[in-house]
Amino acid sequence: MTKIRWGVLSTAKIARLHTIPAMQTSQLGEVVAIASRDEHNARQHADQLGIARAYGGYEALLADPDIDAIYNPMPNHLHVPWSIKALEAGKHVLVEKPAGLNVADLEPLLACAARHPELKLMEAFMYRFHPQWRQAKQLCDEGAIGRVRTIQCAFSYNNRDAGNIRNSAAMGGGALMDIGCYGISLARFLLSTEPSRVLGHMNNLGDHEVDCITSALMEFDGAIASFTCSTKTEPEQWVEIAGEAGSLRIHIPFNPVADNAAELTLKRNGTIQVRNIEPANHYRNMADAFAAAILHNKPVPTPMTDALDNMTVLDAIVSSAKQQSWISL
Repeated sequence: MTKIRWGVLSTAKIARLHTIPAMQTSQLGEVVAIASRDEHNARQHADQLGIARAYGGYEALLADPDIDAIYNPMPNHLHVPWSIKALEAGKHVLVEKPAGLNVADLEPLLACAARHPELKLMEAFMYRFHPQWRQAKQLCDEGAIGRVRTIQCAFSYNNRDAGNIRNSAAMGGGALMDIGCYGISLARFLLSTEPSRVLGHMNNLGDHEVDCITSALMEFDGAIASFTCSTKTEPEQWVEIAGEAGSLRIHIPFNPVADNAAELTLKRNGTIQVRNIEPANHYRNMADAFAAAILHNKPVPTPMTDALDNMTVLDAIVSSAKQQSWISL
């Protein structure tokens, strides 16, 4: 086998616009099937995307013996149950972030994965597969900006659709779950450790059932990381990493335009250096990295222990916001 045959559970926007096109141009994978609860919807999107098989039900796709791996971009509350079903059907699983609703929700999936060590399971935090993040991590590890002391992150978009699943508490919506999880993940990634305590503030803006604006502080050994995420302000994103000898700014940290060059700004010794990053598609890189782990029977690049650790911090921020106090981890 030289290529992984992918099946996609649902016709979610992120799959149609980003992940599927990336998989279709990847070196190690091909998309052979897509499923929806409605067969007509599945067929329509399959035709638009050039996918051969369309299933009017997720179970039918999981029963297809020609599918090696499943990509699960379903609403957050369905990540765990359908990823478990996929593993039990003998499929490798790449599940969208966040992998579960909370730590308790995630535990059955981890238990299922432990029962199937022959199968690969990974949370799809695509940003880590972009070369700008590899360079930022290398610069931090090499001490290019001295010891990292603060990390600040902003990520927002304006969700005007009241019926959008991200506005549903039952479906695991809210700003923190959808995009705040990036602010947690990147701080843990850059610092290579876990926070000792967190302080969170979540605002539903009065009449919404989920948080629309969330801010959090995360205290690490010798460093503070913070982020604000919002689903009610116009699109914005940036990350600033400051150390004792300089700083790094990543201008489009999470969704740079696929196959376009990116850039980061390095400041040190009173000079400013803009570094150009080679064109890349982080969705394609993620799909190929996951496929390579399957083909060569190696560990996935991001183990599920990372998903569990990120979810632990998410839970603590929610608890902190409710208690209006610091929460120790």
